[in-house]
Amino acid sequence: METLLESFVRSPKLVLYNRHVRALLSDERRRRKQFYDDITEQQKAEFINGEIIVHSPVKLEHEFASNNLNVLLKTYVMLHKIGYVGHEKMMISLTRNDYEPDVCFWSSKKSVKFKPKQMKFPAPDFIAEVLSPATRDIDRTVKLEDYEAHGVKEYWIIDPDKQIIEQYINEKQTFELHQKFVTSGILQSVVIEGFEIEISDLFV
Repeated sequence: METLLESFVRSPKLVLYNRHVRALLSDERRRRKQFYDDITEQQKAEFINGEIIVHSPVKLEHEFASNNLNVLLKTYVMLHKIGYVGHEKMMISLTRNDYEPDVCFWSSKKSVKFKPKQMKFPAPDFIAEVLSPATRDIDRTVKLEDYEAHGVKEYWIIDPDKQIIEQYINEKQTFELHQKFVTSGILQSVVIEGFEIEISDLFV
């Protein structure tokens, strides 16, 4: 089956498409620079496909899952000195978009290069996003595609309402569902060797 890119390449309108895309990306770069200039440490905001997404306050079930995973993972990583864990306000800057994941992890190989005043960070090895009504679609589509394309090795999608965790593993730049847990069970990370949790610990 012909891919979308292949159909563009074969089209006689390719040059016109190229002009349109170049103009769109140029305007997007301008807006992205403005986003960097305007964003403050007090805000939780992301730049996604040219749009600024400002996040509203979260429900207790969201905060409970996000914070508990952060505490458990950070404690494990610090104890074993294997990298760095970020929580909610770490800006991940990819080729087109900027995200602030709920929880993320970089191996020591990457995190040893971080600087004290650094504000933008490369793709982590592990990311966990906690779903909310406003972010549910983005977490499952744009972010999933972007994370897999930029080499995030493991991605957890946590649904605090239905008490479900989906574990995706990146195989050749494609996320494959590795395991899905509902309400209870022991979830073992593939990327963070030795780290495991009882998933009920993340739900109110």
